[in-house]
Amino acid sequence: MITNLVRRSRQLRWINVAVVNLRFLIGFAFIPSALKKLLDQPFTDPTNHGRFHDFLHAFHATGWFYSFVGAMQITAAALLFTQRFATIGALLALPILTAITAFCWSTQVYPTATIATMMWLGTIGLVLWDLDKWRGIFARDDRSHEIRTTPITARIDLRLWAYCGVAMFVVYLGSSLIHGGVYRPRGIELDKPAFYVLPAVMLLPIVTFIIDQRRARRDS
Repeated sequence: MITNLVRRSRQLRWINVAVVNLRFLIGFAFIPSALKKLLDQPFTDPTNHGRFHDFLHAFHATGWFYSFVGAMQITAAALLFTQRFATIGALLALPILTAITAFCWSTQVYPTATIATMMWLGTIGLVLWDLDKWRGIFARDDRSHEIRTTPITARIDLRLWAYCGVAMFVVYLGSSLIHGGVYRPRGIELDKPAFYVLPAVMLLPIVTFIIDQRRARRDS
């Protein structure tokens, strides 16, 4: 039932566009926290305490493990942005988000837990979207020839969307590295170049959608 539903969905353009942007959304959500870990910056204010914050303080104190988790997050994000390797990115992101979601609910940080749960459910959806690509792991060796991947026949330029993803990743990552960390605006700061980076990144998928939509109409 799930297999047939996924195969039918893969032939619909609007669902393909939604999946592409869901990959962007989940991948982009990973980048700020990943950069903090890679730059060895604390994830929470040192003056904050409680089960949630005390765990994060201890997590930061682990040293290279803290950076390792950040590297895994940034790798998952990069893979999701590429579209071509998004299946691997989703499979890598799923256990990370599972741990984050369980941690947030167990420490009763409900707003963060709600967001983490939505990201977790979205990632499950991405994994199911590529069901044909990975379900062969569970196939018997003498029946592996029966596994096939359903091609996407919907009119969507995945190469164009991949370029969009790479541009989003490079622009945000580059600006964060130049800024020396994750930029968090405190109100409308028009005098700071970093303030314009997030709107520019958000604009890229909109422009890509318009171009892709025009191409789809032209080829129809």
